[in-house]
Amino acid sequence: MAKMIFVNLPVSNLPRSTAFYEAVGATKNPQFSDDTASCMVISETIFAMLLTHDKFRQFTPKKIVDAKTSSEVLICLSADSREAVDEMVKKAISAGGAADPTPKQDFGFMYGRSFEDPDGHIWEVMWMDVEAATKAHSADATA
Repeated sequence: MAKMIFVNLPVSNLPRSTAFYEAVGATKNPQFSDDTASCMVISETIFAMLLTHDKFRQFTPKKIVDAKTSSEVLICLSADSREAVDEMVKKAISAGGAADPTPKQDFGFMYGRSFEDPDGHIWEVMWMDVEAATKAHSADATA
């Protein structure tokens, strides 16, 4: 069985956040969602658990940081192409997110951008040509 990842994110407005993640391509799994949480399916193995602040506090005694002013984690998703990277960022902007809160990356064989959700959580989206990256890395190692 493949390992799965569940990214738990505190959100200030669950319906707004659910709509945002649906707009960027995730689907809501109603089996694991209620009025305090939305289980957003990003892929067969990646899920974003959007939790109201009250629900999130049930899992940790630590203070919930304001992701608009503090960073705790950067989440990175792979994409199938450079165009897919740009398309996901475009969808995020259309849904009320902010584009490129971290620097764009373009190394030819690797291309990445990022977006910020309405609560300030940063998602990076990265495409890489693995063959070209391997060749570039090999060339650097022999230099």
